[in-house]
Amino acid sequence: MQKQEINLSLELTVDKLARNFYNTLLALACVSMLAALLSITLNIATRLVDGWSIPGLDGYAGYSIAAALFLALPSAFRHGDHIRVTLLLQNSPPRMRTALEYWSLGAGVLLSLYIAWFACRMVWLSYTLHDVAPTGDATPMWIPQLTMAVGSIGFAVAMVHGFIARVRGATFFEATSGEAARSE
Repeated sequence: MQKQEINLSLELTVDKLARNFYNTLLALACVSMLAALLSITLNIATRLVDGWSIPGLDGYAGYSIAAALFLALPSAFRHGDHIRVTLLLQNSPPRMRTALEYWSLGAGVLLSLYIAWFACRMVWLSYTLHDVAPTGDATPMWIPQLTMAVGSIGFAVAMVHGFIARVRGATFFEATSGEAARSE
């Protein structure tokens, strides 16, 4: 009995750490969206002043939007906000539905791990090759690419988390109907 309690406590701790990781990435995605808003607003304001501009603001807005997209991936997956095709699953017999869920989660785990590996490799190559943005500010490309790598790692963790939760029979998704929860 003692061992089962320790295992349950460990599972709950890991689950809580993973969910806190997803929420931290979501908060960083929110900060990235605010940075995009600030960059765009500042770019518009500087265009109103004749002959004055800050080079690279368009690039920074793009980097911020990309960062927000990748950093929000784990939370969007957990909340069921990604486009999911559930028509086939809803109309399948229980055994086939289970097999399809395992297959899709397994394929998602493999693909997300590959994307995370590729994103980390891209950051490393940009860092070692001293790749810079072709804009006027010459930002080192590994800096904005780092948010893509972190978001991809978070998404891979969420996919593995979802797969393990499915194997254990636990709930992973907050919205199980295939649609995001709506407040009306």
